[in-house]
Amino acid sequence: MNPTRRYVFSLALLAVVAVARPISGWTQTLPYAQMGPLSRYLMADRRAEISLAQSAAPPAISLHATLLVLDRNGYETAETGTNGFTCLVERSWMSPFDSHQFWNWKMRGPICYNPAASRTVLLYTLERTKLVLSGATKSQMLDRLKVAVTDKQLPPPESGSMSYMMSKHGNLGDGVGPWLSHLMLYAPTADGAKDGASWGANLPASPVVLNTSQRIVPEPETIFMIPVAHWSDGTAAPPT
Repeated sequence: MNPTRRYVFSLALLAVVAVARPISGWTQTLPYAQMGPLSRYLMADRRAEISLAQSAAPPAISLHATLLVLDRNGYETAETGTNGFTCLVERSWMSPFDSHQFWNWKMRGPICYNPAASRTVLLYTLERTKLVLSGATKSQMLDRLKVAVTDKQLPPPESGSMSYMMSKHGNLGDGVGPWLSHLMLYAPTADGAKDGASWGANLPASPVVLNTSQRIVPEPETIFMIPVAHWSDGTAAPPT
């Protein structure tokens, strides 16, 4: 990646939900200072949510994956797969806790976890969602997640954990849309990978981007992203 593209890519990272930083002087009075009505976060068309979840990964993967949909009681299994992958549409509360779009009801993040991530990283989504549906505030969620990590209720990512985020139909935040087609790789924070040095992340011409540095993410994970050149349907994705 040349320096100009690296600069543009860095600007894009500031916008995407996973790395967006709060705007200086933002008072959080509008529009996402608190959670909206739950109905805004749900998708009325169950089939549409299944299709959106499947769009996270190439059909060779997603058509054989377990598919989850969100209802008022949490995520439930809509279809049971055979390849160990799990696809779902994540909501805004999977953002870092310092994101000003944490309660953005318009956000939809199609993602497909591989078997290793389905056994570990997926638990983070299920736990956050359970806390949201219980009526917990953002600060209560953060405190309870920290306790869950300390008590080993939330394990670190299993070795080899990764996910696909290759849908061109998602919405990762206002003004962001589907952003870039990319893969996400997960490492335990205890491995000392927080700075990304062992991955060569964020270095000139390196395709690996550190995604969780200096963000409020209580789960025991370090996330790396690798942009790819096409969407899950095989069409060309925007260049990085």
